[in-house]
Amino acid sequence: MVKNQVQLITYPDSLGGDLKNLNFVVENYFSGLFTGGIHILPPFPSSGDRGFAPLTYLDIEPSFGTWNDIKQIGEKHAVLLDLMVNHISAQSPFFQDFLKSGSDSQYADLFIPLEKQWPDGNPLQTDIEKMFLRREKPYSEFMIEKTGKNQKVWTTFGKTNPSEQIDLDIYSPITIDLFKQFLTTFSKNNVKIVRLDAVGYVTKKLGTSCFFVEPEIYNFLDWFQQLAETMQIEVLPEIHADYQTQFKLADKGYWIYDFILPYTILEVLVTRSSKNLKDYLRIRPHHQFTMLDCHDGVPIKPDLDGLYQGGNVRKVVDFCKSNGANFSLILSQAHKDPDGFDVHQIRGTYYSLLGCDDSAYLISRAIQFFTPGIPQVYYVGLLAGRNDVEAVKKTGEGRELNRHNYSLEEIDTEVNRDVVKKLLELIRFRNTHPAFAGEFKVEQSDDESLILSWTTQDNMARLSVDFKILAGEIVYTDLNTKGHKIIHL
Repeated sequence: MVKNQVQLITYPDSLGGDLKNLNFVVENYFSGLFTGGIHILPPFPSSGDRGFAPLTYLDIEPSFGTWNDIKQIGEKHAVLLDLMVNHISAQSPFFQDFLKSGSDSQYADLFIPLEKQWPDGNPLQTDIEKMFLRREKPYSEFMIEKTGKNQKVWTTFGKTNPSEQIDLDIYSPITIDLFKQFLTTFSKNNVKIVRLDAVGYVTKKLGTSCFFVEPEIYNFLDWFQQLAETMQIEVLPEIHADYQTQFKLADKGYWIYDFILPYTILEVLVTRSSKNLKDYLRIRPHHQFTMLDCHDGVPIKPDLDGLYQGGNVRKVVDFCKSNGANFSLILSQAHKDPDGFDVHQIRGTYYSLLGCDDSAYLISRAIQFFTPGIPQVYYVGLLAGRNDVEAVKKTGEGRELNRHNYSLEEIDTEVNRDVVKKLLELIRFRNTHPAFAGEFKVEQSDDESLILSWTTQDNMARLSVDFKILAGEIVYTDLNTKGHKIIHL
């Protein structure tokens, strides 16, 4: 059962260098803070994409630690791990065997040679033009050692050519058996939640976008969730899509990610108008995980298609750019706006995107914590980290702005900053105040302010923000005296 409390998101090596030090940091610097759980970004052996090109899920990358380290963290915290159901590494033993033996490999049916989709193995451009592409073309060519011939294989993701991330055939019995092995390993090591990363891309159907193809996607999710339930594991689909798609998933009872909230909060802090945020808060499902920052960026397209206005979104993008942000862009011409707007995600630390303004940052977190759902705080955001410009220069990867690895010495310094201390206070408040188990309401206010409240029969908590002067406060019931106390943001 997912707890209605704050979760931490972190790489296995970003808070102290490995899993043992991660456990040390959580226990010694943030004791009792992440009772909601800890999302450990992929700790598996990987060939790229900072863990998101896993070789296997049966082992932990030795430089991070062992399954025993995961199990130990899981004794006090609900551990959330990723399962990239769409793909696996080109360096995996499975694909390496395929490269040697081709169709004679025992793992050949794990993958999607283009002959499975186009009889002669040659993709039609008319089909590709309809797809939501994440790279210039949805396949890569590999030389098969046994035949000496090139083989085209479906690869949705990947920075290199050929790609380092090979798509899996979810309908193949061998793939199904492998998923069962992976989940069994997770269950044995105290993993309580599995995030299905890139699950929207598992349904390949020619003549469609090959993204979130209905009803096929529901058939897969239903099967996977039923399997996970037998192992007492909760499932969190990770799908970047327009909000109507997310709402469909919520209607079917799935947890979803609120990828809309991060931009919408940025917008109100840039434009100082709360109208769009209030409109959204009144219609969104409550059965969500909320976030402001993550290892990728702040989503815009396609997540907010139909929700943002062109003038506002360009103001937000320009504001973030002035604060050092960079951007990932939409590749498919068909999925760009008519006026050419093509920003997929805004990349940078949330603290930097807001100009390293402590008040704006704390207000953004307070809004997140008052929004119904399970709040997640990314480790860089936890320490109100600034853009790591040097990491981008060193690697050439724009997302490295928000992927700084903290040493124990750095953590020891950062936790003493006022903005971090106040954020930790907000997290403790969100975890412990009983009002957050009550009724949520967006109170009436003018468009330069925001009032959010939670009430039970005996307790209340109310967040009030004045965007004209960028000031906020939380008024809440004191649990001892039943009088009111105030947290100034």
